[in-house]
Amino acid sequence: MPDATPALPGAAAKPPPPEQALREFPDTQWGQGRTTHLEHLVEAGCVLHFPQLAFTVQPPEQRFLDPRWSDGRSKNISLRAGGELRGTQAQGQDRQQLQAMIERFAAQAAQLVDRLFPQYRGKLRAGNASLRPFEVQGRETSWRKDDARLHVDAFPSNPTRGLRLLRVFSNVHPGQLARQWRVGEAFEDFGARFLPRLRPAWPGSARALHLLRLTKALRTPYDQAMLQLHDLAKSDLEYQRRAPQARVDFAPGSTWVVYSDQVLHAVMGGQHMMEQTFYLHPDDQLAPHTAPLRVLERLLGRELGVPPRRR
Repeated sequence: MPDATPALPGAAAKPPPPEQALREFPDTQWGQGRTTHLEHLVEAGCVLHFPQLAFTVQPPEQRFLDPRWSDGRSKNISLRAGGELRGTQAQGQDRQQLQAMIERFAAQAAQLVDRLFPQYRGKLRAGNASLRPFEVQGRETSWRKDDARLHVDAFPSNPTRGLRLLRVFSNVHPGQLARQWRVGEAFEDFGARFLPRLRPAWPGSARALHLLRLTKALRTPYDQAMLQLHDLAKSDLEYQRRAPQARVDFAPGSTWVVYSDQVLHAVMGGQHMMEQTFYLHPDDQLAPHTAPLRVLERLLGRELGVPPRRR
């Protein structure tokens, strides 16, 4: 695909059907390249794919592509925004080198989104970065945590309150194992399908959960709706089988960027992946009306909370 042409101010591309959601670009460098002004595509629900944009794991770092570095409790080794490394049993120099590798990925991901999305400059806030060392297939988990089922990202303990979840992924598998995804229908179609099945939260439940430290912030009606949509989709096996969807594979050495709170996705296979999350206020988008918060408010005919400017 040729370099993108800037969209008209406030314009967004039409939401693509699943089989057209993947948009490929020829970039080979993180901070440099002609590809830019892709806000209209990512906000429409496209998955931006860079098949030649690899995160380089240095030879001394290759040893970290092994599940043995996990602490055995977490599925990810994560670098918190404040600089704390979690989810690993590495100590001493090993821990320092592992953290340096994840920090380097986080820095390159920040360079990439700064170039791809000029509209967001100075407005994105970096969240956690992580190394995901485990094989996806064969992992035992509950249906609610089963990411092999189509879902949008929503987190029970970490309410976003309407902030966008922009994520940069990179397949760092040392062999030939692709990261296998399924991509689903447009978010508005998905919301319209399941909204009649939503149930109101118990009065006072958001404050009680926060006081008990079961959530890091107060859940808003938006968070409540997103969590239910997440669970309704995953629990509906008929929907999982028959919903509009398409398979997409990300080979080792490739990178992809997506709003994971908007694009229905399922992870079917793969091992060894890097990930960086960024938060964005929906009003800072090129087309704010495409944000899940605004879509759900439009479908329900009421406000679902005010996203914070800082979290």
